[in-house]
Amino acid sequence: MTREGKVWLVTGASSGFGRAIAQAAVDAGDTVIGTARRTEALADLVTAHPDRVEAIGLDVTDGERIDAVAADVLTRYGRVDVLVNNAGRTQVGAFEETTDRELRDLFELHVFGPARLTRALLPHMRERGSGAIVNISSFGGQLSFAGFSAYSATKAALEQLSEGLADEVTPFGIKVLIVEPGAFRTNLFGKGAAYFSHEHPAYAEKVGATRKAVREGDGTQPGDPAKAAAAIRLALDAEDTPLRLALGGDAVDALVGHLDAVRTELATWEELSRGTDFDAR
Repeated sequence: MTREGKVWLVTGASSGFGRAIAQAAVDAGDTVIGTARRTEALADLVTAHPDRVEAIGLDVTDGERIDAVAADVLTRYGRVDVLVNNAGRTQVGAFEETTDRELRDLFELHVFGPARLTRALLPHMRERGSGAIVNISSFGGQLSFAGFSAYSATKAALEQLSEGLADEVTPFGIKVLIVEPGAFRTNLFGKGAAYFSHEHPAYAEKVGATRKAVREGDGTQPGDPAKAAAAIRLALDAEDTPLRLALGGDAVDALVGHLDAVRTELATWEELSRGTDFDAR
């Protein structure tokens, strides 16, 4: 197909950031292939823009399905200009409460799935000398706290993959953008959407506060997904696109505090750290 504007492939496009990004792309005259486990949630967008929106069923933990979807999209559309790896979920639980299965499942969703889809599309971007890969992380990709060790671990892994990738593909004209949102009014905290590990009484106070915040936070988050989508577009369109884009005042405050703490700790222990080098001859 010959398309005017950009062609976007957005995972988890049925709600939240994915839906907002898809809507913003369509409003700008671009074409969107939105993937979701339940494509009926995209029916209204497809109906409103049948020539520029397609919904495709995809579970990003299914590697073979990822390959098939990527090949099909490239065959029919000829290119993907912007890949948005957005599909994901919340998981709350103390480190000790989190099982191997829960941890592996989360890595499949937040790391291995996006990595496989990116690898499937990257050669075509590289050969064309253009493209953008947007990986939706979290401010938790740079820091963590009680109840979010597993979630933050997956986002940190995604961020480091993205940072190395950016260094590799920038010479080919490909942009990589890591998005680090705070609390936005999506369904991430919604009933049935957030996953909670089995509770251990030893962590009732420390992790309990995080569980309470997630369970009671739905609908009160300060972030506006539509504004987030607009900010992502502005960052991608900028001549000097940032590697990381924090979204929301809470994300900025948390990251500034974290960076200050890291710098203070590094300075406090700098002499000891430097003293581990071989003595100069």
